[in-house]
Amino acid sequence: MAWRFALLLVPASATDARTDFRETFTEVDPLAPGLSVGDLAAQRGDGVFESIGVIGGHAQEVDAHLARLEHSAELCELPGPHRAQWRQAVELAVAQAAPGEAVVKLILSRGVEHGSGPTAWVTVADAADFATARTSGVRVATLDRGFASDVPARAPWLLLGAKTLSYAVNMAAIREAKRRGADDAVFVTSDGYVLEAPTASVVVRRGSTFVTPEPHAGILHGTTQRSLFGFIRGEGYDTAYEPIPVADLRAAEAAWLLSSVRLAAPITAVDGQALSHDVAITSRLNDYLLSRRD
Repeated sequence: MAWRFALLLVPASATDARTDFRETFTEVDPLAPGLSVGDLAAQRGDGVFESIGVIGGHAQEVDAHLARLEHSAELCELPGPHRAQWRQAVELAVAQAAPGEAVVKLILSRGVEHGSGPTAWVTVADAADFATARTSGVRVATLDRGFASDVPARAPWLLLGAKTLSYAVNMAAIREAKRRGADDAVFVTSDGYVLEAPTASVVVRRGSTFVTPEPHAGILHGTTQRSLFGFIRGEGYDTAYEPIPVADLRAAEAAWLLSSVRLAAPITAVDGQALSHDVAITSRLNDYLLSRRD
């Protein structure tokens, strides 16, 4: 990954009335040290983040990502990000992106322990090449997430709906999926319901209806999934948020992993069992996702 740009932010309060926040930004070398070694982002993964896809110089779904950053910050009891400040930082980062596809990351950390407040930064880097995943698809392995479907309501302190920096489990799941001969993982509850992939939403097609698990089931409400559902309804299909038993994923007419940078990757096998791949619909979905403008 080629890092192009990095910007440190002095987080503004939610009531800051300014319209220009450039004096709160400091451009830094994206390859040089820029944070305290005591920052809790590194020490404990205590922070939240978002990844925004950039295509042809246009950042996608910025408002949706900023809204989710605010939601994650609220769940983690972090100061709410000032939306106008972060949007301006995103615009500066996008201006430094190379042609083609890139990814902007927004990171809000609790800062240094016993310090003066949170730290924040924005980066932009070239995106990986996901052309093969979008066209040829991905094989997934289902992995038990270790909790039942009713846990999110009973244990909100698990932060299951927040996009936190604590991604060690997610990365371990991908490694385990690869050990099983798959490309990616799909988390499932201990009582047999589909949740999400480590870095993507899961969508299943049932006839003319596209279904994804309910957001309150302890998953992130995907920005790409929400945008795509709006497009799908415009194409004459139905959409739904419903529980998806693992057996339904294995027997689906078609299924996809959706994320801001990879976009729509068709699932071609589940636990070694082949799954139908609707090439025409996948192509239409990615054509739409590649054409979005914020």
